[in-house]
Amino acid sequence: MNTMHQPLSLTELQALLSHVFSTAAFGEWALLLGCLLLAALVCLVLGRTTLRRPRSVLFGDRVIDGALFPLLALALAFSARRLLPALGVAPALFKLALPLLVSLAVIRLIARVLAAAWPNSMGIKALERLGSWLVWIVAVLWVTGLLPVIMDELDDIGWKFGNVHLTLRNLIEGGSTAALVLVVALWISSAIEAQLLRRESLDLSMRKIAANAIRALLLFIGLLFALSAAGIDLTALGVLGGALGVGLGFGLQKLAANYVSGFVILAERSLRIGDMVKVDGFEGRVTDIKTRYTVIRSLGGKEAIVPNEILITQRVENSSLGDPRVLLSTLVQVDYDCDVDSVMKSLAEELVAVPRVLSDPGPSVQLSRFADNGLELTVYFWIMDPENGSGGVRSDVNLAIWRTLKRLGVDIPYPQQVQHPPKSASGSPENPAVQ
Repeated sequence: MNTMHQPLSLTELQALLSHVFSTAAFGEWALLLGCLLLAALVCLVLGRTTLRRPRSVLFGDRVIDGALFPLLALALAFSARRLLPALGVAPALFKLALPLLVSLAVIRLIARVLAAAWPNSMGIKALERLGSWLVWIVAVLWVTGLLPVIMDELDDIGWKFGNVHLTLRNLIEGGSTAALVLVVALWISSAIEAQLLRRESLDLSMRKIAANAIRALLLFIGLLFALSAAGIDLTALGVLGGALGVGLGFGLQKLAANYVSGFVILAERSLRIGDMVKVDGFEGRVTDIKTRYTVIRSLGGKEAIVPNEILITQRVENSSLGDPRVLLSTLVQVDYDCDVDSVMKSLAEELVAVPRVLSDPGPSVQLSRFADNGLELTVYFWIMDPENGSGGVRSDVNLAIWRTLKRLGVDIPYPQQVQHPPKSASGSPENPAVQ
């Protein structure tokens, strides 16, 4: 067996360390440093010439902190180690460097995949740190030769379930293999999801449903491979599936309904990312559609997480489902003595110049009613961007109305009240005061 795959005994480790830090190992140090520098140079060149997406698994945030650097360094170091015996040099330093590079590659891969799949998650960051410590501990135990001894002891601790005998060693090895399989499946699904979301030719909702379906399928396939690698008989999943069906029918029916509703929403495109909606009195813009819930952000910055089942079973007002244009209105009163036809025409013409007000269909002015103090006019106008709010454009329209009425010399009537003073001593009323 190749010595790279065999752990070292304590005596061999002491002799190896004394040789590594001697002048005889200078050539190995130079070769290992050259491998690391070449791997870093290749990463930097590829990082500059490749269109990198945020939270890239291979390149990371700063090119050198991705998974590509330790993988390239590991490949170069392994190739260099294979060449050392032909050069008459005993590979001492590389016996220590290769396990450390393998550990670094595993840590970087797991950390970057989890960060890409669940960004800004504190739980994932804690899981990354825990995984890093476990990988480094395993690497140290392997190099020092303690790992086989510990695994042999764990092999003596076991349980028997019917005809199946499980040991603690089987569970650890199977769990490690299952974790790596799931990380690879998650990496592939994240890469496919990123490619789908960048395709502008497809509708964003269809891209989301395709990405969610592919991720669920790959994770399911990865879970099956992980269970098989862990030594679990997959035929037992039939009983588990029946129990899961009963659980979904009782305790998990709401959760299942939300997931099914999410796929229905994405497939029917009744709600799309960017739509202005109003749900249960909360109005805002749809910013994301998950398989379980939908995120709606109001114009004031508040975000509502709405379960998808509510969007299916309750009334939802969508301002931009078939047509993004929204009709708004405002009221104004003018004096009874004005030329109302001329005022209505002038107002409609002036409002076309207001920013965000559409010219097709253009503004319109209608005589709503004969109020106590004047003629009440209702001004209607259309906008194309309801996601930017209606307060600003309504204010601009009101200012334009006020300027137009002031230019035409039309007064906005004030409320008037007639007060009758009490009668004088002679019985005749005093002059009434008009306010």
